[in-house]
Amino acid sequence: MATPPLVAMSFLTAMPPVPDDATSRPLADRRRPRVLDEVRGQAHLVGPGGPLRLFHERGEIPSMIFWGPPGCGKTTLARILGGHPAYHLEQFSAVLAGVRDVRAVVERARVRREAEERRTILFVDEIHRFNRAQQDAFLPHVETGLIVLVGATTENPSFEVNEALLSRCRVYTLRPLDAMSLRAIAEDALAGRVAEQESADPPRLDEAAWSMLLAFADGDARKLLNLIEAVLPAASDREEISAAEVERVIQSGAAVRHGAEDHFDWISALHKSLRGSDPHAGVYWLARMLEAGEDPKFIVRRLIVFASEDVGLADPGALVYATAAMQAVGFVGMPECRLALSELVLYLALAPKSNSAYAAYGRAQEQVRGRGALPVPLRIRNAPTRMMGDLGYGHGYVYPHDAPGRWVPESYLPDEIRAERFFRPSRQGREARMVEDHRRRTRDFYDLHSNDVDPPETQRS
Repeated sequence: MATPPLVAMSFLTAMPPVPDDATSRPLADRRRPRVLDEVRGQAHLVGPGGPLRLFHERGEIPSMIFWGPPGCGKTTLARILGGHPAYHLEQFSAVLAGVRDVRAVVERARVRREAEERRTILFVDEIHRFNRAQQDAFLPHVETGLIVLVGATTENPSFEVNEALLSRCRVYTLRPLDAMSLRAIAEDALAGRVAEQESADPPRLDEAAWSMLLAFADGDARKLLNLIEAVLPAASDREEISAAEVERVIQSGAAVRHGAEDHFDWISALHKSLRGSDPHAGVYWLARMLEAGEDPKFIVRRLIVFASEDVGLADPGALVYATAAMQAVGFVGMPECRLALSELVLYLALAPKSNSAYAAYGRAQEQVRGRGALPVPLRIRNAPTRMMGDLGYGHGYVYPHDAPGRWVPESYLPDEIRAERFFRPSRQGREARMVEDHRRRTRDFYDLHSNDVDPPETQRS
């Protein structure tokens, strides 16, 4: 069947009529865009030449997954696509629906295709809430084109949507809305509210109030409109809403988005900021995590790992400070333990860096896994019995405390790998001094292995 031509009002005619009690619905729902030209933000998807605009103009809509934070337009875009006259929109939330609902939608889609020659777009909100088996229920119907699946998720689809389904869908990333887009959305909604109530002018907010609202919304249009609706009663007896009225409604300070992937992104940002010796970024990402409700015990565990992995022997005291901070977190708890964590983050950022301990273990690990259980040389085995002594256990061992300088030129590695050198020290902080002291005490060893120190170990990515 030929695709019907698109006309300017085709989206509007495809949408259900607004019920008489529309003003009882939240402002965010009442003022939801109904055509692509009304959508603010996401220009990479809906702007000129954007994929969603092209799909809609051609009337050829593929199965796809919308991935983005709350309030960025996932549901709005799905409904606009579903309003195309060549398609019928079915929708449900994975929080409430199950495989039985999928089967019912599929049966209706089959009847609709045969009777009306229209395809069905199935919009599944929170698709990541479906388990793997439930997601498999879509596969044959997406494969044959009986349904066009449009899923929405706030979580990374590569973690939450199974591979077979992902391979049949295109994934589009929606970005948090910037301040300019958010303000335009809010002003459009306020103008529409004026038309609903047949009043003269929309309520005005001073610039400080706008700044506070936009910061608190954190890229989420729904949150912004809900907040504005909550502060509107303050406009009934004054010309302009101030930041004070907004603050009274918000009360809880700045909000921070916190999705499953944010957890990993933030700790990665913290770790890399400290590795890069940036105290400003380090304390920022710490605050970002704590204000979002991250468990401080998780954070301090990662900082202990950092002290060993990235500061290492350049400042061995870092591990001591990190374990002390762990005790403070457990003993004091939030919110006071954030000070101990801040102190530790700044210390780790300012400390010299060396990953020689991390790298040395990695080299030794490769030998253990690659060479298997190499025998301990007889000379450094203990001989607690006469029989073991008769077998040569401990023969040839020289006790270092009896030697001048308390050191003897001995190799304690298995004979098969006695030439291997796993530890390649850096020239950072205390490690450089420790190595130089060791060099003086064991000069014969360093004369024999003069290349062990240079060059300093390259930091891993």
